[in-house]
Amino acid sequence: MNSKKLYRSLTDRKVCGVCGGLAEYLNMDANVIRLLWVLLSVLGGGGLILYLIAALILPEEPAE
Repeated sequence: MNSKKLYRSLTDRKVCGVCGGLAEYLNMDANVIRLLWVLLSVLGGGGLILYLIAALILPEEPAE
């Protein structure tokens, strides 16, 4: 059984790799995740705080 795990991406990163890792986990385009994260930050104000928390608690993707 191949269980997927959520990691910060090493290859698809702009800042910390949180959006790239989330996109890989959800099988989505990373730019869509980034756009949603920016909208959450601008409209709700909590996006930046959530991003920082995710960057701190998510482990980096293991090197292959």
